[in-house]
Amino acid sequence: MLVEITLEGSIRAEEMQQFVEQAVSAVKSLAGDGRSVKALGDLRQLRTTSPEAAEVLRQGQADAMKAGMRRIAEVVGSEITALQLNRIARGSGMDRILRRFHDEAEARSWLLAPDDALDAA
Repeated sequence: MLVEITLEGSIRAEEMQQFVEQAVSAVKSLAGDGRSVKALGDLRQLRTTSPEAAEVLRQGQADAMKAGMRRIAEVVGSEITALQLNRIARGSGMDRILRRFHDEAEARSWLLAPDDALDAA
């Protein structure tokens, strides 16, 4: 199951909390049906976030993995945003299942590859 998300602009902590709650709920629902949940995040227009919003995202990533998220590809436009997202992913442990891309087609290809092909890489 491929879930697609888009985050744009500056996101306040309250908005991030709402996004995280909805995303984790969706992962739980889909994974509960026995599906392998993968996500494509279009973050090309996302700006760096406040430390508070970053912490909410870090916790949400950890919760999404516990709920059944198996793979996530992020398409990022800004190197500064990518640095912040790297720090958040390392803090949540999501860096183990995450790859970052500049090209959406490459991101989709990686997400849709069989799981065993990635394990061998």
